[in-house]
Amino acid sequence: MATPQIHPNWDKAPDGITDGFSLEMTAKDEASLRDAAPLIPAETPIAVTFLPGEDVAARVAATVAVRELGFEPMPHFSARRITSEDDFEGYLRAVVEQAGVERCFIVAGDPPEPVGPYFDTSALIATGAFERSGIKAIGIGGHPEGHPNMTEAECWAVLEKKVADITARGMAPLIVTQFGFDPDAFLAWLKELRARGIDAPVRIGVPGPAGIKRLLAFAARCGVGASTSVLKKYGISVTNLLGTAGPDKLVDAFARGLGAEHGKVRLHFYPFGGLTKTLEWLHGYNKKHGINQ
Repeated sequence: MATPQIHPNWDKAPDGITDGFSLEMTAKDEASLRDAAPLIPAETPIAVTFLPGEDVAARVAATVAVRELGFEPMPHFSARRITSEDDFEGYLRAVVEQAGVERCFIVAGDPPEPVGPYFDTSALIATGAFERSGIKAIGIGGHPEGHPNMTEAECWAVLEKKVADITARGMAPLIVTQFGFDPDAFLAWLKELRARGIDAPVRIGVPGPAGIKRLLAFAARCGVGASTSVLKKYGISVTNLLGTAGPDKLVDAFARGLGAEHGKVRLHFYPFGGLTKTLEWLHGYNKKHGINQ
């Protein structure tokens, strides 16, 4: 079975490293999204996270706002946080009907045990609900710097199985990686991914500009490697944690290092310092490097 096409732009070479980027937001970022909308290219994919303690209606409203503003919504589904089949399919039905959602992103979630019937993302895929709802693409996580609860071999086995399962169900797999600070780890992981025969498009996770302490706090929470040597590559000195840091050096390294052997790759920004701040950084970077957006 041929893999469906997520978007024809994936078959085109990017016009610079930031071309075709995507963003992440939470339900509470809806007002910030509306403020930042003039800075975002039309049809930009925007993921809406699935966080604990959020109101479902707020999550749906944020997804609707993404569509109304002319962007492509990609709501998250956190398997272990879903309380029931009705909870899962009701949310899926709401975002499809109200926001025209065609792509979703699935994560297992932080709880060690599920609060409902779904232990992991494979359980969500196996329901058949996504293809029945007309979903065309399913995003899954990639972990270039490893996973805190799985070995490297287990990570590859799980990723290969999910890509195969999604494809077998007539949908397109899309891999979105955790953010990181080490470009060398990402480039090596991409080469390994392609060597294993996985040709799914990949979005590399990049932290937007933010306070250094905030970046390190998110890194610790997400299990991201942040050794002194890695942080130095990114441009952070552990002897000076005041101020902010942007991803200039990281993005420059991807611009230099990415090649045909890495397959179809775009950037995905985690705006830890805020949507507007990340988008202003992007516009400044594009202007500096002559990238048209």
